[in-house]
Amino acid sequence: MACNITGLKSLRRIMPKVNASPAHAELIAVLTAVTGEEPRVMTVRSGDALPSGPFELGHRSLQAGLREWVGEQTGHPLGYLEQLYTFADRDRTNDEAEGRTISISYLGLVREQAAPGVGKPGWHCWYEYFPWEDQRKGASGSLLAIAERLHAWAETEPSRREHRQRRINFAFGLDGAPWNEDLTLQRYELIYEAGLVTEAATSPNSTTGRPMVADHRRILATGIARLRAKIKYRPVVFELMPEKFTLLQLQRTVEALAGLTLHKPNFRRLIDQQELIEETGDMATETGGRPAKLFRYRHAVLEERALSGSKLPLSRN
Repeated sequence: MACNITGLKSLRRIMPKVNASPAHAELIAVLTAVTGEEPRVMTVRSGDALPSGPFELGHRSLQAGLREWVGEQTGHPLGYLEQLYTFADRDRTNDEAEGRTISISYLGLVREQAAPGVGKPGWHCWYEYFPWEDQRKGASGSLLAIAERLHAWAETEPSRREHRQRRINFAFGLDGAPWNEDLTLQRYELIYEAGLVTEAATSPNSTTGRPMVADHRRILATGIARLRAKIKYRPVVFELMPEKFTLLQLQRTVEALAGLTLHKPNFRRLIDQQELIEETGDMATETGGRPAKLFRYRHAVLEERALSGSKLPLSRN
């Protein structure tokens, strides 16, 4: 209930301040799955929006309202769910006639299944919207092209050039700075500020990813950043795994979410040290090579346990 109380308090703080135009609250979901080594998000409107709907007084709670709307729009049941952020910028919807929209967003972790809802639901890869975020094969061509355009943008204001260059290098891991996978939102907001995405409507091109309505891509970036940070200290990745899995499947899932390759021996050592999983006694026969042991998450022992500040064993080649 903590998430619901937080959201309602946010509404009480914001709503009295909005007097000039009508305002309404909506609930919006970032539903994530990992399928075929690809992180995916549930969308509606043929991939252009995240599932959302108004919060109504008849809803028992914020989460109950969200579950109702997601079920109606996508037909997909929700499991793990946590509140993400409340978005309330005045110009975020680009529709002043409709008044101010306050969006309370949630992050949900599910296992992908067909979505027969009424809102043209479908699953799309994160990296359709943020192609530069997938670093599993090294820096992508889109990242290099974006960096070049960002540096050109920095030059347009000599008085702010140095400050802008520092921000670009820090966010994108350039000029000796390390790549930080958790800075998804900061990178998107820099690209937006430079006017390089369709949503900013100045000089977009295909290297800056698929656009979404209003600020839904910003909300998605917020969800990605939250999940990338969270898998380092909480065992939420198991919400995305089948009941039985191989160690390679687990590693590939974490890599898909982080957008990075992991050092195999270090990854397995970390898993062993944390006692997160146990053998099932079964073997996987569809691995393309020698049969691999199947494991399962130790729910009874580790439910809601933190990973004691452990970090992803990243391989930075």
